[in-house]
Amino acid sequence: MVIVLTAVILSYLLGSIPTSFLLGRLKGIDLRRRGSGNVGATNAFRVLGPLPGVISLILDIGKGLVAVTLLARICGSQPTDWIKILIGLAVIAGHNWTVFLKFKGGKGVATSAGVFLGLAPAALGFSVLVWLIVVAISRYISLGSILAAISLPIFIWRPIFTWQGEKGVPIILFGLLISLLVVIRHRANIKRLIKGEERKFSL
Repeated sequence: MVIVLTAVILSYLLGSIPTSFLLGRLKGIDLRRRGSGNVGATNAFRVLGPLPGVISLILDIGKGLVAVTLLARICGSQPTDWIKILIGLAVIAGHNWTVFLKFKGGKGVATSAGVFLGLAPAALGFSVLVWLIVVAISRYISLGSILAAISLPIFIWRPIFTWQGEKGVPIILFGLLISLLVVIRHRANIKRLIKGEERKFSL
């Protein structure tokens, strides 16, 4: 239990690294006071530019992937699904409620994607496809993120192709939990979408 707790704490601290905020500081910009005020990759893209936005996205995805693939191995060479879930949940919580910014962070989409890149890569791939199609048609990143999150547990539960492989109940339940969390974190965006006030994505 001590080893698992250590891995969970390290995962939380890894997730807490505010990549977008730090990239903004390099330019003398506080992302919390610019754009949407969110310290995620989308706001970094809008405020700092495409390159910092892409770097932030990659680093945030990397945090989730490293947590469930490398940090999980602290608990043994073959960690159980439940251990991976605990560590994945910790890294997402760290990103969403970072200790370094008074427990105010991003919305967890990119870091969650990194977690499921390690746990259910095929299902994540189909969810990313949903995100791309929705954003391409609507130009709303928030709407794409919400629908991609909702589709993820469905793709985990019912693989489209046999080569995807079946996932156990713990991973399916974890997918449902993260899907719900992403939707809740986007509740302000949902209100703006309903009112027609949400900002559209533009290069």
